[in-house]
Amino acid sequence: MNSLNDAANDEVPSDPNELRRLLDFAVEIALEAGEITLKYFRRSFAVETKRDGSFVTQADREAEAHLRKRIMQRFPDDAILGEEGEDRAGTSDRRWIIDPIDGTFSFVHGVPMFGVLVGLEIEDEAMVGMINLPATGEVISAARGLGCYLNDKRVQVSDTGTLEHALVLSTDFATCERYGFGDAGAEIQRRAKATRTWGDCYGHAMVATGRADVMLDPVMNVWDCAPLLTIIQEAGGTFTSWKGEATIRGGNAISTNGILFDEVMQIVASH
Repeated sequence: MNSLNDAANDEVPSDPNELRRLLDFAVEIALEAGEITLKYFRRSFAVETKRDGSFVTQADREAEAHLRKRIMQRFPDDAILGEEGEDRAGTSDRRWIIDPIDGTFSFVHGVPMFGVLVGLEIEDEAMVGMINLPATGEVISAARGLGCYLNDKRVQVSDTGTLEHALVLSTDFATCERYGFGDAGAEIQRRAKATRTWGDCYGHAMVATGRADVMLDPVMNVWDCAPLLTIIQEAGGTFTSWKGEATIRGGNAISTNGILFDEVMQIVASH
């Protein structure tokens, strides 16, 4: 396992049963929110364009409202950060970070590569991660020290050893250029065996479950990243910013199977 993960797992909570309880709750509410999104998927609904050019839909708002309601009912002292709503301050050491539909562009166009994301920080450390892919029936979940699971099966990253044998994903490779990573992104693509634009949380889920080897995201919000750090690390991989820092607040992200981390970072650093 990569040393980034060894460091991250040094401080496993003293009560794994409590962490399991929190993970089970995250899975429960993400599944409920996923059912809400499916009521709208591939049907007629209102779509708005936000100031940053991204889409927001009735499904986003309804699903996030449900997530917030459930968290406040169960854990009224916890803080909540969501993509569509206002920050909610808390008095506990926990903060839930939610994204009702990650991959709204796919959702709007009837493409099943979207997910409901639920992450949990405890004392500012990412501890629980949950990706529900409602349209595919796949649920990827993890908690610090408890492993990563696809539905009920424990999963891990691939053992691909070099980029020349790797499948590299990105939501949009052209965006790498826009955010200053064009040369590095282009070289990673040139070295890879294959590249695909299986993007947003779906791409990171593919790395966590061993079906892809690297995922490049040149621009990310904290609610996009919140569950991914725990999920990728518990699967044995690395989730970092393009600077190589294991964080959910880097503004961008790269997931790897761990083995390819150094090769990818060397390319990024050289550009």
